[in-house]
Amino acid sequence: MICPVRKFALTLVAALAVASCSEQPTEPQVKADPPFYEIASPNGEIEGWMLGTVHALPDDTRWRTQAIADVVGRADYLIVEIADLEDRAGVSAIFTRLAASPGHPEIADRIDPEYAPELSSLLTMTQFAGYDFSNTETWAAALMLARAAAQSDPGNGVDRAILADFAGRDVREFEGALAQLSIFDTLPEQDQRDLLDGVLAEVRTLRQRPDRLRDAWLAGDEDELAQITRSGLMADPELYNALLLHRNERWVQQLAKELQGQRRPLVAVGTGHLVGPDSLGAMLETRGYTVRRIGR
Repeated sequence: MICPVRKFALTLVAALAVASCSEQPTEPQVKADPPFYEIASPNGEIEGWMLGTVHALPDDTRWRTQAIADVVGRADYLIVEIADLEDRAGVSAIFTRLAASPGHPEIADRIDPEYAPELSSLLTMTQFAGYDFSNTETWAAALMLARAAAQSDPGNGVDRAILADFAGRDVREFEGALAQLSIFDTLPEQDQRDLLDGVLAEVRTLRQRPDRLRDAWLAGDEDELAQITRSGLMADPELYNALLLHRNERWVQQLAKELQGQRRPLVAVGTGHLVGPDSLGAMLETRGYTVRRIGR
């Protein structure tokens, strides 16, 4: 039997994409125009591009536009959150090492009682029925339950597809699996419990609007995407700062250095990092760059 902790090791945003979309869309797919941007220097030269990704999609979702295909061919290299997503054994080993520690309360005692029905449903309907979380840290339990609740396949994620496009080419990363999962591992216990509550709250929301994220992302609806990104668990200020704001602040420093070189990157990261006032684009513009939407 595969240990559930190892099986559910996922990247940060992938694990939190609970409100992804249903396996079989309930309505026809909207025309694809995902969040896609070019970055220009103060003198107007194109220095690179940014694509907002989602980490799980239903089968047969048609998202690749001609503009995206053209840039994949033109870009000199790729920057992603984690470069070795396909090294599942390696990522799982990191997850297991960080996630395991003894002596935790029952999982039901680590949540707001308001979300007891969602927790009970997840524990009953997934492979976690009867699973003992006493040796699993709260953040890890939250990620495991988020993945179990997701109704789309991470194998269909845009991040994996773009990485496949750059097979054999130069791929760089902002964080890597260890750094990304360590963000969770260093959260105070109360923030970890807020994360767990947030996952359960989003499970409730998913039942009401299963295609919300898919449709907003495909349409490139930045306002709706920003609202999604800053609701649910991300409405908690501490989680928002740790999982989005502070990461963007670190990433923009690396990206600004990359853009000063002669080679032009394609940056492919979770869409939440590219929309709203704290987006990578907004931070680049404070440094003198111009970020322009492609496709609209």
